[in-house]
Amino acid sequence: MADTLRRLTGTSSFSVLQDKIESWHRDYHVISCDQNLNRCCELIELTAKIQGQLFAILNLTAAEGGHYAGVDTLKTRLLPWLGTCFSMSRPSVTDDTSLQLIQDSVEKDRKIRNLSASHESDMQMMETQLSSTRLQLDSVRAELIGAQNELDETKSKSAATRLATADEILQLKADLRSAHEQVEIYQRNLNALHDYERQIRLLRDEVSYLSTEKAMLKERLVRSRSPSPLPSRSRSRSRSSSPVRNESPTRAKLTNSSRHARLVSRFSDLYAVERLEAQTLLRCYIADLEMVQKIIFIAVVESFRTAKLAYRQFMMRVRKTLSISHFGPESLEDARLDYIVRNLDLYDVQASVNDVISAMNANPRISFPPEVNFGLISNLMRETCKVAFAMQTLDPPLDLAFASDGELYNDNRYRHSYDSEFTAPLVMYHVWPALVEGNIVIVKGEAVTRRGAPWSRSRSRSRSSSPVRSRSLSPTRSLAFNSKRTLSPDRLTASRL
Repeated sequence: MADTLRRLTGTSSFSVLQDKIESWHRDYHVISCDQNLNRCCELIELTAKIQGQLFAILNLTAAEGGHYAGVDTLKTRLLPWLGTCFSMSRPSVTDDTSLQLIQDSVEKDRKIRNLSASHESDMQMMETQLSSTRLQLDSVRAELIGAQNELDETKSKSAATRLATADEILQLKADLRSAHEQVEIYQRNLNALHDYERQIRLLRDEVSYLSTEKAMLKERLVRSRSPSPLPSRSRSRSRSSSPVRNESPTRAKLTNSSRHARLVSRFSDLYAVERLEAQTLLRCYIADLEMVQKIIFIAVVESFRTAKLAYRQFMMRVRKTLSISHFGPESLEDARLDYIVRNLDLYDVQASVNDVISAMNANPRISFPPEVNFGLISNLMRETCKVAFAMQTLDPPLDLAFASDGELYNDNRYRHSYDSEFTAPLVMYHVWPALVEGNIVIVKGEAVTRRGAPWSRSRSRSRSSSPVRSRSLSPTRSLAFNSKRTLSPDRLTASRL
């Protein structure tokens, strides 16, 4: 079938038929009737030959399809067409219509040939592009193989480099350990240097005190050698009790200004260092920053109160001890103060820290998670108690300013915190207390000011009664605790302690 169709295509029968029809149409009015009939018969014969070839192709195609393939096509198209041709006495269309159909068929065949030619050209172009793409793919594959080879070489080199790098890392770790050891040695030397400097300062104060005392003794020696109208021993005894001997300055008086400056600086360091460390520890257990700042403020206030009470008890014990064996040019009070200044290390700081923790457990304004206790910030309490105890040896002593939530904000005593409302007139709560000397502010404190501060304070009171942590006290302990808190920090001066 394919060979028959190829021969039909090679003979171009339809093209010859179309050319003959066009030639007959041009010469129709020129030639005679017989010639016109001959040409018509010739065209019929040519058409019959073409139909014979088509029927042969139809037969071969149907035979190749088997017994059942193409049956529907023969029934729906060929048989109705054959029946129409043999049953009708005359054609259903006119000659002009049939010619028009033939022309349309020829035109469609021409378009199909053109489309086939364009399709073949497109196929050739696509084959050309496919060939070029294959060439590019081959080149890319070659480059990929080269890159793979380079990668293998790099891996082999990196393996050798890794071994060398491991040795270098071990060496660097050893150097780092030695550097850390040197840093520790330097740190210990630096700490020792600080201790030496502190001892040097103390020795300088001691030398200054001894030099002053030496000068006073020399002056007294000169006066004792000079002629005096009071030769009797009783007169000299009366002079020992006269106010002249009280003019000799003690160590406490000589070092009062230096101790004052050092303690004020240490109080500022408490705010800058220990306070932040305590705040960081508390934030691990309490998410509310306001409650954390309140806990730190109350811890500082309670530490000062407990240290002042401990100073008063320590002072009474020293006075009782020195009153039995005291003799010398200075008074008993000066000797007591000088003894306390020289022996500040006898202060039992841990007992004061325990008292501060007990007082904070009984404070209704603050709360703490039950799984931990206020001993978490014992370092802040210990350092604050030491500073507060040493401040009571000054003349006049340093103390904390009285503070209460909801008070009127005082710009001379406090400064605003970063999250304050700067136009609010009332203090909501305090972050750090102010240090005063009498009525003079030495170091400003820090406070949070917001509008509606009294309402916030009442809300904090109601919130502190939540069952976060039980702070119930026995009636006796509660009365004792309230009696200790009746005096404000302004009233707890050195005379009361």
